[in-house]
Amino acid sequence: MIPKDLKYSKEHEWIKVENGVGTVGITQYAQEQLGDIVFVELPSIGREVEKMEAVAVVESVKAASDIYTPVSGKIVEINEELNSSPNLINEDPYGKGWIFKIELKEPKELDELLSAEEYERLITEG
Repeated sequence: MIPKDLKYSKEHEWIKVENGVGTVGITQYAQEQLGDIVFVELPSIGREVEKMEAVAVVESVKAASDIYTPVSGKIVEINEELNSSPNLINEDPYGKGWIFKIELKEPKELDELLSAEEYERLITEG
């Protein structure tokens, strides 16, 4: 099930924006492709990033994958729980498995992301 209230990148990140701050994670589909996640390298708080810059790394038993920021801005919070429980991404990718929060620099960049319907087409027709 793909949550309708989020925006998605073609690289399988999701973002939910509230009051100019976006919470970012990877999708159910992405975590299924990766398999059991064993380590997450989180970004630094305060880091200024550009849209589609690699900001984190998720390592699974199969592979290591870069996590890209779907928007430009400043990292304002990271999910410290992932340091001890990286499997939260597998268990709850749209909830407790979020990776970082970003203060948006260019809110209009959200318009370039995919809706839930567009993302579903991407992964089913891929």
